Amino acid sequence: MHTYEPVIGLEIHVELKTASKMFCGCPADHFGKKPNTQTCPVCLGLPGALPVPNKKAAEWTIMLGLALGGDIADVSKFDRKHYFYPDLPKGYQISQYDQPIARGGALKFKVQSSKFKSGYEKTVRIDRIHLEEDTGKLQHATVDGKKVTLVDFNRSGVPLVEIVTEPDLHNAEEAREFLKKLHQIVRYLVISDADMEKGSMRLEPNISLRKAGAKGLPPYKVEVKNINSFRFATLAINYEIARQRSILDDGKVPIQETRGWDEGKAATVTQRSKEEASDYRYFPEPDIPPMSFAKEQIRQLADQIGELPDEKVKRFEKEYGLEQRDIAILTETRELADYFEECVNIGKIPAQKLANWIINRKVDINAVLPARLVASILKAGEVIKVPTDLIATVLSENPKAVSDYKAGKEQALMFLMGQVKRQLPQGDSQQILEALKIALG
Repeated sequence: MHTYEPVIGLEIHVELKTASKMFCGCPADHFGKKPNTQTCPVCLGLPGALPVPNKKAAEWTIMLGLALGGDIADVSKFDRKHYFYPDLPKGYQISQYDQPIARGGALKFKVQSSKFKSGYEKTVRIDRIHLEEDTGKLQHATVDGKKVTLVDFNRSGVPLVEIVTEPDLHNAEEAREFLKKLHQIVRYLVISDADMEKGSMRLEPNISLRKAGAKGLPPYKVEVKNINSFRFATLAINYEIARQRSILDDGKVPIQETRGWDEGKAATVTQRSKEEASDYRYFPEPDIPPMSFAKEQIRQLADQIGELPDEKVKRFEKEYGLEQRDIAILTETRELADYFEECVNIGKIPAQKLANWIINRKVDINAVLPARLVASILKAGEVIKVPTDLIATVLSENPKAVSDYKAGKEQALMFLMGQVKRQLPQGDSQQILEALKIALG
């Protein structure tokens, strides 16, 4: 039995949250809408309809390319990618082939591993980032007792950015951490909600195996399509590694194909043979002129990116001296990080105390304004004097607890403190204990 090394590359599709679709004026917010109510001749692919590119979608793709350290093309163009499937009304998809908006770049992240106590750093190279239109959505249903497939074209034409990595990943854990980091960056840029349950971020690993120590790429690869969670991506990759290892151990080569993840079976299943680029018969989109990006335009977009997660982590550590665990939680989303800093800027509470309060109490940042939170913390920290008459009343009402304490039962003192706290919820526990001990002699 041979030892194999997985070779994994990723294709990630992210729906951009522009107001309108990629090539027409239909609303791009399609989730939950009545089927086929957000369509027009352009996104239905009707004869004579002409596409007009969405400028905002192109700009956001440039910002993502810059955020990942890529090179932005001086000139980029759209191409027709031909294939025949019911969710593609034109018989081709407007995508990008040889002149994508961005090439190159890399993403560095940390991988937790049982082999390494503190984990390890991993860098994955980015091959390309390109812009295209999304397809319609198939819905399998039963109508009049017959099983049918229906097509909803509301999603057809929504701006879709595709990020393609080099095959630099070697296990499911690395793939999961890469995807989580990319998801975080996309949300920091505010270009997509990247909500995988709604399909606005879809994960497609390409997996193959080579003998340990071998160089170069294996003679095949298997793509698993449209995975919608980090957990399923991990399960699918591990399943494929085991499946392909078994085939190779039998002296065979796995079929180059596209597979899908079946959640019910917890397995990948065959969909179709894997196409090569030549199978799609790409050629330049004749109805859309090439796009040119001036250096000043790119510089202005770079200025809009703002502070990305890794930069924010370093600054929080330097400026606020927070614990690493707290920094990781506070910077998980841009919204939470901004909320924390708004609280800090009010200036009445130490940063670590604010961090503890926000994290431990799971503050709903959408419901509680920073000023209100700070006021609540200050109020909770106010010293409330323990009235002597309240202490006397509690002792007179609980003679057994008093006698138990005087008999040496320390637990009785905690019971008495609880009785006082019921009447004085904001009272300081230590002060109540001291007042009780004095009153008890």
